Amino acid sequence: MSAIITGEAVVLELRPASFAARSLATAIDVAATVIVGTGLLLLFSALPLVLDGAATRAITLVVVVTLLVIVPITVETLTRGKSLGKLAMGLRIVRDDGGAIRFRHAMIRALLAVLEIYMTLGSVACLVSLFNEKSKRLGDMLAGTYAIRDRVAKVVPLQVSVHPQLVQWAALVDIGRLPDTLARRISMYLRQGNSMAPASRHALGIELANEASAFVAPLPAPGTPPDIFLAALISERREREYSRMTATAQRAAEIRGQLQRHGVNGG
Repeated sequence: MSAIITGEAVVLELRPASFAARSLATAIDVAATVIVGTGLLLLFSALPLVLDGAATRAITLVVVVTLLVIVPITVETLTRGKSLGKLAMGLRIVRDDGGAIRFRHAMIRALLAVLEIYMTLGSVACLVSLFNEKSKRLGDMLAGTYAIRDRVAKVVPLQVSVHPQLVQWAALVDIGRLPDTLARRISMYLRQGNSMAPASRHALGIELANEASAFVAPLPAPGTPPDIFLAALISERREREYSRMTATAQRAAEIRGQLQRHGVNGG
């Protein structure tokens, strides 16, 4: 997962496309280009009485430039980073800051693709992508772009609650020091734990509960099952964060209202 912080301090989590997914998408684009180009050249070669040798060479050059440069630039610009292969693989090209690409990015990518994909049979693009954490090729490096997974499985919100036996404990517990990374690991465990083997789930639950205990005071009653402890911990943390955000928003609204009234009265 790639985390990007926007100018508004909003964290965007984008999933870069894998090398295999990009390779398949590129292969589809190349195959479509070759098929269309071959069909057009065969069509023109079937008209020997209409076109002479010079005209045929000129038309061939126009077809090649159109298919290798003009069409990719136009398609990626209009679709904001997609092509036939990327559409089939659920990918999209974006800027390094997560925004949609423009004509300049598409042009740089298309021009470099002629060299690293078509003229070298994809060898340069493969070598560069293999040693890049975001599977970038030369065109992406110069354009400041990379491919992300645009089509991902819908994430179902995590449903957790405080067990009745821990209601009083949850109302008094101090969880302010619980690290965000640990909270995300616990949430992932609660979300995916049912798909794990019972022994592995129990062992991981104990490990996470022991790790979380260092940041929680007081601890729940001895003998509390790890799943119940972790679920109560995440549920209470979520409720407190929601209450804090709500209070902050209300306070901001009150300040704006006071400023507006002051401005009206002052006028």
